[in-house]
Amino acid sequence: MAASQELVKTREELIEEKSDQQEKINKSADPRKKIRVRLIPIWMRLGIIAVLLALSVLLGAIIGYSVLGSGKVSDTFSRETWTHIIDLVNKK
Repeated sequence: MAASQELVKTREELIEEKSDQQEKINKSADPRKKIRVRLIPIWMRLGIIAVLLALSVLLGAIIGYSVLGSGKVSDTFSRETWTHIIDLVNKK
């Protein structure tokens, strides 16, 4: 019975052992190691990517319609232009 009581530890003893282990880990860690702080947060990166994607689609439509095609820049986003393009694609 005495042997089984030696194997059982109290909560305070377990907490003390854990804190001792944590101190050993902290002492062995490199003090020169820096914590990485992001300059631009991930949510802002996703927003920037979405804005850049929208701008590239708009610029692609402008260049494709006005420079490569024979249209005016102001006609690029008119409703009639896109209905005509959709009609050509669907061959109505």
